[in-house]
Amino acid sequence: MLKKIVFLLCLSSALAQNFCEKDAPNGYNVRLSIKTALGDEAYVWNENEIFLFQATMAFAMRKHFSGQKFEVSNIIVCDVTHRVSFWFVVTSAQNISVLVDKEDVEEAIRKSRNRINSAFLLTDKTLEFIGIPPTLASPVSYDTPPWLIAFGVVMGIVGAGIIFLLVSSVLEKRRKKKDESDDEDNEETRVKTVENSAASDGVYNMSFSDDERFTQM
Repeated sequence: MLKKIVFLLCLSSALAQNFCEKDAPNGYNVRLSIKTALGDEAYVWNENEIFLFQATMAFAMRKHFSGQKFEVSNIIVCDVTHRVSFWFVVTSAQNISVLVDKEDVEEAIRKSRNRINSAFLLTDKTLEFIGIPPTLASPVSYDTPPWLIAFGVVMGIVGAGIIFLLVSSVLEKRRKKKDESDDEDNEETRVKTVENSAASDGVYNMSFSDDERFTQM
């Protein structure tokens, strides 16, 4: 019984390995620029790094397919080159001899792209999934739409201008009324002064009169 199980596992692995080859219909080409990204701190791409890639991809597939337990064995890597490029395919968690649809693999990669990049200290430009567009930054969302903010600023400026004109008009009217009131007061004062002066000039001094009635003893 044990021999049959081992045989079936080996057979499944062999069948799955046949799925992974260069330019495979359901395969993906990955290209890494480790030296460009890290310079003197670049690490060597070896079996340990391949295992890490398989683990991160298994994580991405588990995250995409909630409840399905993808393992490292479901991520098959092949055609690895010294310039750090390789191909890989993903097999089903239920049946290792069946490949996962490309659409699901691409969606899983997009969802976990930042985690995959971080695992290798790379970016979208230095860890390329050929045929899968780089992840785009999420659009910035505002609590208040920008157009509403701009509208509010414009309306505030217009409102301030209207208030300024109204206040200026009121102040100008008050100034004119004050000037008119001052002119009236000055005119009234001038008239009174003239009247008083005229009244003083019309007083008759009895002591200097030549009338005999006042000079007779």
